[in-house]
Amino acid sequence: MPDVRPTPRPRALAIWLLLVAFLVFFMVVVGGITRLTESGLSITEWKPVSGAIPPLTMAEWQAAFDAYKRVPQYAAIHSGMTLAQFQFIFFWEWVHRLLGRVIGLAFALPLLWFWVRRAIPAGYKLRLIALLALGALQGAVGWWMVKSGLWQGVAVSHYRLALHLLLALTILAALVWTALDLLALARNRATRPARLTGFALVVGGVLYIQLLYGAWVAGMRAGKVTQNWPMMSDRFLPTGVDWSQGWMHAFSSDPYLVHFIHRWWAWVAVVALVMLAVRVKRTGVRPASLAIHTAFGTQVLLGIATVMTGVNIGLAVAHQAVGALLVASVAWGAHVIGRQR
Repeated sequence: MPDVRPTPRPRALAIWLLLVAFLVFFMVVVGGITRLTESGLSITEWKPVSGAIPPLTMAEWQAAFDAYKRVPQYAAIHSGMTLAQFQFIFFWEWVHRLLGRVIGLAFALPLLWFWVRRAIPAGYKLRLIALLALGALQGAVGWWMVKSGLWQGVAVSHYRLALHLLLALTILAALVWTALDLLALARNRATRPARLTGFALVVGGVLYIQLLYGAWVAGMRAGKVTQNWPMMSDRFLPTGVDWSQGWMHAFSSDPYLVHFIHRWWAWVAVVALVMLAVRVKRTGVRPASLAIHTAFGTQVLLGIATVMTGVNIGLAVAHQAVGALLVASVAWGAHVIGRQR
């Protein structure tokens, strides 16, 4: 083997990670479409390699359709659908899984190349391996989620759906953070990685509670319990909350209460995000502050519009997409205030 001298290329690695982050963002968007079109259970098997190829013959399509007909969701929601209609929902789930494979290759192959070329700066190998492991875990969680809806009920577990979405957003934030560290290193080789401050951790926690309840709203279709805002069916406090199974069950599984918490915890998140944006602006990095303000402002408006339109698919997908952009912008802001001077 020829002797390859270490030649760290932090800027090249940063660009690569930002491209992977874009793919993750795109996958979150497609995941939203998959959920809203009730497509997630249309593929009843997990075939990591051969599953990348969709059915090609009419016999293969019919076999896939027959397998879906054995899933309880078919009888409850899609009974009587045509083969063409099945192909539509199959398409979105197939694209979602295909993107997972593409992201895996887009991360693993360049990582191997950078590793062999000894282009990874000191201190970043373990972090990149951790990101690769999170990606593999995300694939496993995705199939674990799908399995929860194949043989019982008419949808996947909203708990598993929330874990799947939050893990994807965590990966997105970690990719952005690592890319920003590498860009700073490219500008100044003496720069140390940014630290996660206690304040940023609190803001992130407030935001993730909101994201968790948003995922539960999505998983339980709780956005459709009312089309009114700010009231819920002409009342501030929702009626019909089931407390019979205890307060923990109500706070995590009752669609009326989960919807109520999601719409009003949003304002707690807004206060926290404004405070973060103000701190970021004081550092002189105005674009990051503007990104946070723009993202949460747009997100609130889209959330209200989604409810008032009875969960219009286009608005709901945009709401999920901007949620991912909000996570990326908060990661940027947290990185700014955590830079080592």
